[in-house]
Amino acid sequence: MATPETQAVRASRAAALTGFPAASYHAVDRGIAMRQDRYGLPVTTGSEAALAAYDRAVALHLSANAGDEPAFKEALAADPGFALAHVGLARSQYLFARIAEARDNAKRAVECVAAGTDREKGHVQAISLAIAGNLPGALDAVLGHVARWPRDAMVLAQALGVYGLIAFSGRKEHHAEQRALLDSLAPRWGEEWWFLGYWGWSHAETGEAKRGGELVDRSLARYPRNAHAAHARCHAHIECGQPDRGYAFVKDWLPPYDPASLMHCHLSWHAALFELDLGKTDAAFQRYLAGVRPSASRCAPMPTLADSASFLWRCGLRGAGPKPLPWPEVAQYAQQSFPKARLAFADLHAAMAAAATGDRAALERRVEELEALLKDGKLPQGAVVPLLCRMLGAFARGDDIEALRCYAMARSDLPRCAGSHAQREVFEDTAIAAALRAKRRDTARELLEARLKRRPSARDAAAMGTLAAT
Repeated sequence: MATPETQAVRASRAAALTGFPAASYHAVDRGIAMRQDRYGLPVTTGSEAALAAYDRAVALHLSANAGDEPAFKEALAADPGFALAHVGLARSQYLFARIAEARDNAKRAVECVAAGTDREKGHVQAISLAIAGNLPGALDAVLGHVARWPRDAMVLAQALGVYGLIAFSGRKEHHAEQRALLDSLAPRWGEEWWFLGYWGWSHAETGEAKRGGELVDRSLARYPRNAHAAHARCHAHIECGQPDRGYAFVKDWLPPYDPASLMHCHLSWHAALFELDLGKTDAAFQRYLAGVRPSASRCAPMPTLADSASFLWRCGLRGAGPKPLPWPEVAQYAQQSFPKARLAFADLHAAMAAAATGDRAALERRVEELEALLKDGKLPQGAVVPLLCRMLGAFARGDDIEALRCYAMARSDLPRCAGSHAQREVFEDTAIAAALRAKRRDTARELLEARLKRRPSARDAAAMGTLAAT
């Protein structure tokens, strides 16, 4: 009979196999004489080679580094019946919007997991539901699963971040819900790098940016190439009003990062926005051309569209970049990737591109589709999405009073759109610009004051100073 591995042996094995820091195994159930993953959970596979490749794939996946898909496939080559590797591969493909492939592999996972443990069955179900498009069911499954197995990282990760199941639930308090979930699980995770990165991000988005930055730094100290933690650090600097420090960090962190990795486009976007804030307009636009625009990004369609459109829209609001701005590429990409309304965050940025190019027919069609989804109960984010689309169109055609009317109706529900505070600021910026053009200085002042209460900003403070002087 095999002798159960000790915590130390399991930790050193995980570190050797993945090249990543060893996980903390303080919550492992002792005495289980079967193979375990890097987080101490039992895994049904007869192949040590398959488990080694799977551990490596999971570490790459959780740090948003390229190479997880080949590693999952390596695990399956060693053990074709390895259910968790099938569903891990499906999850990787899903994040890059390769939906048909993802659903095929999720189906294989469901078939293979019939002989697995309850934990593995729950793991496969929680991920497969999301891939099938049942996001509310997937979120319920995730929350139920991590209540029983709090260290099942691949399942928990689905719920987290700007584009996770909680953010896309349409709930107004999604930042607070992520924070509460992670706070409740923190005693089970200790100093595990992937958890600390997300936990830090949740602090930054809930009014504790300094504490969030400290947690993120602990994550990066344990694994410096954790892209999710790098992303969280950018947000901590934004919420602390430190574009100079954010830029200094991300401009040095980005160059070794594989452009095929999940977060490359978005981290390039953060760097470009820091450059805009610091007056480095030419550098910001060159970064957009090199790593954000649709023809340069190798990331999934939704973040590519959101980052491209929101960058160009901000440039327009600030009078930055070439004239005219290269909107046609983004508008065409939006129509190709999201021809019909179906994903609220993408729809908002498709509307942005349509408004910027003056395509009123495309914008109105998308608004009508969104309103039809809303009527049928299929738009969890609610009326805020079509309202913001209408605001963008009104602003682009110079109807600032209508833009402000739409924003006033949408404002209280703005968090329901998903994304981060920083991502949603583009809508606040549009309302402020509309108020200034319409000579509604009291409205502009109130919007700026509200934002400055949330986080400091030299740019917003300067705008307040200008308003006070006029």
